[in-house]
Amino acid sequence: MAKNPNAIKEPAFDRAFYAITFVLLLLLMVVILYPLWFVLMASFSDAQYVNNGTLLLYPRGFTWLGYERTLQDPKIWMGYGNTLLYTVGGTVIGTFCTVLAGYALSRDDLPGAGWIMKAFVFTMYFQGGMIPFYIVINNLNLQNTRFLMIIISCISVYNIILVRSYCASTLPKDLYEAASIDGCGNVRFMFQMVFPLSKAIVAVIALYIAVGYWNSYFYPMIFLNDYSKYPLQNVLREILLVANMNTADTGTDPMAAQRLAQMSSVIKYSAIVISTVPIICVYPFIQKYFVQGVMIGSIKG
Repeated sequence: MAKNPNAIKEPAFDRAFYAITFVLLLLLMVVILYPLWFVLMASFSDAQYVNNGTLLLYPRGFTWLGYERTLQDPKIWMGYGNTLLYTVGGTVIGTFCTVLAGYALSRDDLPGAGWIMKAFVFTMYFQGGMIPFYIVINNLNLQNTRFLMIIISCISVYNIILVRSYCASTLPKDLYEAASIDGCGNVRFMFQMVFPLSKAIVAVIALYIAVGYWNSYFYPMIFLNDYSKYPLQNVLREILLVANMNTADTGTDPMAAQRLAQMSSVIKYSAIVISTVPIICVYPFIQKYFVQGVMIGSIKG
């Protein structure tokens, strides 16, 4: 095929720049993905190959032992149920309240919007600390309740700022004026106009909140003392701690100690996979909204 004489030839510097960028991004991808791949392969491998460092790219001594022992524990399913309850409830409440607050603060006709925004931002940098926070929760009689686990992390000032910026840059002011002329009130405009036009930022905020709830373990560890209310992360933590303690209490039997140590290693990797795969599977369905929802401050031509 003959070359097009009118085609613009890229300078050698640009081609070298693209090649170097591609190599660096490829290395970065390997650095990020390989630990995840190693954990997945280790969860299917015999612990002796993982411990002696011979496991690299594929499972060795393939076994389902870690998953069998982990999934046979009824505490795992109890933790899954609690985590789903906290994640779904907190995500729905948090997303709804965040969008309401962000849109309201983006309106110029909101009285005291500037002062309210400054008060929100102030809480991002200056907080009362854990002890006053614990005393407040205790005085409200919310300690050791599922309701606390649902509402404790649902609102974030950073997410409110994201929604505020998105609404201010995406939703035209003339839209509300036109709707108000037709008799549309604030509540109706919010549900029929703002939410449908803000699907991108709503999806991003929902994913941020859901990931935070799914990975949360600190607040349940502080405020829950009923094991039946523990989320999945805290249940897995207890299982791993018990496995390590049993390994240390084997006495003088070296073979028993070795078997328990191998079992602890297998359970550890399988537990990591069990706790991370569900939330990772959600990401591909929301990925398409990230360009619209996160790249708010980009230059628009």
